[in-house]
Amino acid sequence: TNTMNKESRLKARVNQKLTETGERDRLKELLRAKLTECGWEDQMKAQCKEVIKEKGLEHVTVEDIVLEVTPKGRGNSP
Repeated sequence: TNTMNKESRLKARVNQKLTETGERDRLKELLRAKLTECGWEDQMKAQCKEVIKEKGLEHVTVEDIVLEVTPKGRGNSP
């Protein structure tokens, strides 16, 4: 639809401008630092280890881990 097209174009322009100015990388680093600071990164590592422990190292795939941990990670992010 026309509204979705306008929204997609606007998102693309914003993304391009953030990339051109270097703000995208700065924001990514700030986000990474904040998530580490609040312990989110450690929580996600622990979740991954738990999935591996439950399924067994020989029987788990990266996809298994991502499917199980992603919703928890999104729910636990501050």
